[in-house]
Amino acid sequence: MWCYRLVAPYTFERTEAEKPAPESLSDGQVLLQFLAAGVCGSDLPGFRGTQGKLPGDTGRSAAEMNGFPIHEIVGEVLASRHPDHRAGDRVVGWASGFDGLMEHVVADGSGLASYDPALTPQLAVALQPMACVLYAMEQLGDLTGRHVAVIGQGSIGLLFSYAAKAFGARRVTGVDPVDRSAIAARFGVDTVVRATSDRWVGHLDGADRPHVVIEAVGHQVATLNHALSAAAFGGTVFYFGVPDDDSYPISMRTMLRNNLTLKSGVTLDRRRVLARADEFARQHPDLLPNYVTHTFGIDEVQSAFELACRPVPGRVKIAITA
Repeated sequence: MWCYRLVAPYTFERTEAEKPAPESLSDGQVLLQFLAAGVCGSDLPGFRGTQGKLPGDTGRSAAEMNGFPIHEIVGEVLASRHPDHRAGDRVVGWASGFDGLMEHVVADGSGLASYDPALTPQLAVALQPMACVLYAMEQLGDLTGRHVAVIGQGSIGLLFSYAAKAFGARRVTGVDPVDRSAIAARFGVDTVVRATSDRWVGHLDGADRPHVVIEAVGHQVATLNHALSAAAFGGTVFYFGVPDDDSYPISMRTMLRNNLTLKSGVTLDRRRVLARADEFARQHPDLLPNYVTHTFGIDEVQSAFELACRPVPGRVKIAITA
C-alpha cells in the first residue's frame, strides 16, 4: 500500500508499506481505506522538523513513522472489531496513531463516527476540527449576549468565530495579522482586527474588553498572556490546541486581580461530538463549503503542507483526497 513519511524537514517521501491484516485488529479497532485527510496546525511542527507533542512524535526520526503526522481523516471501513462500525461504513474522525497518510489506516473506533452521506470526503473531513471546537464551546457555557474575541483567524479560529456567533454571542472580534476581511463575515466575525495580539491588546479600550477570549494560535507562549491581558474583569480565557512546550508562564497577578478563569483540555466523548458536528453542519449548510478552500490529490501531499505553512488570506482549510 502507499504511504507517506517525513524524511527531512519540510520533505515528504511516498513509499510502499505492508498492508495491515484485518485479523491483526485489536478489540475496538477498525481498518480504514483512506478517502480524505485534513491538514491541521498541530501537524506543522512535525513537517517543519521540530519535535512536537503529538502522540506519534516519539523523538525518533520522523522517517520511522509511516503516515505521520495526519490525524484528521475520512475513510471507508474495511474491517471492524468495534460494535458500532461495519465494513462499508464511511466515517470521519481521528487517526488515533497520528498516522493517517496511508492507504489503509488502523484507528480506534471510539474516535470515529458516520456522517451525512451527502457530504464529499473533502468536506466531511472538516467535521473532525468542528467536533473539537464544539467540545471546547461546551466548556465555555452560555455565550448569549457576550463579546467573544478569537486570537488567531486560521482554520480553527474561524470555526470558533462561527460557532460563537451561532451560539448567541453579541459580538465576535477576530484578531490576526493576516488580512481576513474578505472572508470574515462568512464566519460570523463582526470586528476584524488585522494586528498581532500584543498590538491589539495595547490599543484595547477598557470598556471594550471581551468577556471570553479564545487563544486559537497555539505553538507559542506570548499569545496566551495577551489573551489574559485582553479579557474583561471576571472573564474567561480558553487555550485551544497542542502546546509545544510543557510549561507556559502566565501572569498570575493578572489572573488574580481580574478574577479570570483559564480553561483548556483535550476533546473527550469523540463519537458524541463528531455526531454533534455532523448535525451542526446540516443546520449550517454554508459552513463547510466556505471552510474547505483548497483540495489536493494524494500525489500532492508536499504541496498541501507547503501551502499550510504560508499565511495566505484566502486559505482556510486544506483537504487531501485519494
